[in-house]
Amino acid sequence: MKYPIQKWKRFRRRRKRKKRKNGRSRKQIPRTVIPSFFTLMNLFCGFLAIISIAEGRLFFGAWLIVFAGLFDALDGFMARLSNATSQFGIELDSISDVVSFGVAPGFLLYSFGLAELPFVGIILSALPPLCGAVRLARYNVDVQESQEDFFKGLPIPGQAIMIAAFYLTFYNQLELFEGFEYGINAILIPLIVLLSFLMVSTIPFDKMPSFDKQSVRKHKIKFSLFIVYGILILLFQEVGLMIVFSIFVLKGILVGAYLFWKEAFGDDEFLEENIN
Repeated sequence: MKYPIQKWKRFRRRRKRKKRKNGRSRKQIPRTVIPSFFTLMNLFCGFLAIISIAEGRLFFGAWLIVFAGLFDALDGFMARLSNATSQFGIELDSISDVVSFGVAPGFLLYSFGLAELPFVGIILSALPPLCGAVRLARYNVDVQESQEDFFKGLPIPGQAIMIAAFYLTFYNQLELFEGFEYGINAILIPLIVLLSFLMVSTIPFDKMPSFDKQSVRKHKIKFSLFIVYGILILLFQEVGLMIVFSIFVLKGILVGAYLFWKEAFGDDEFLEENIN
């Protein structure tokens, strides 16, 4: 016959064993898993884009570059939302970006028109991945040293989506460029050189604002501008993309020119509010 105290001790021992067992089986999922999933989807879209372009499906490949840009935006948003920013995530994001926004757009440019210029075409189509890799390496160093409200140089997804949007807008309107000696390449070449230069420059470009109350209050104009960008893309698809990223690039160039003028001929103070 077991006394109540013995039954109680036996019950407590069983309960402890059950807790230990449950503790071993229930492992917490690392917070970096969710943003890393979106980063890998970005890389997967870039890989599919390269395959599609190689098979001659340039239209599909260009849209995959755009979708890679969407996943890239989502991985950053999820990392901030879950407070899961890590060195691993930064490195994985950079590797994915080189493929999706460097190699894939370069291959798209070569297949679209630069293949007609044998050696020069190869060099020009290599500029997006080469300059993009430099841009990402510099960003990875800078992000450890300082956190700023703007990008130094055009972000590599921005130039990639600009290239994809250009193709999606004009791929079936090549007759517009028949008056130029080199056809579509007369526009592609300066576009590539400009975007590649902007990536490795230190011209400030807007970062996507966080969707919290403090950030919205601090950057009301920037937040409103990004909402307008989103509406334009939803309404006009590829043409909207072309308009939005043209405005984005042009705004960065104008701000950069203003700051250069201010530093060279005006006051020595570098007014950060002019960037924001």
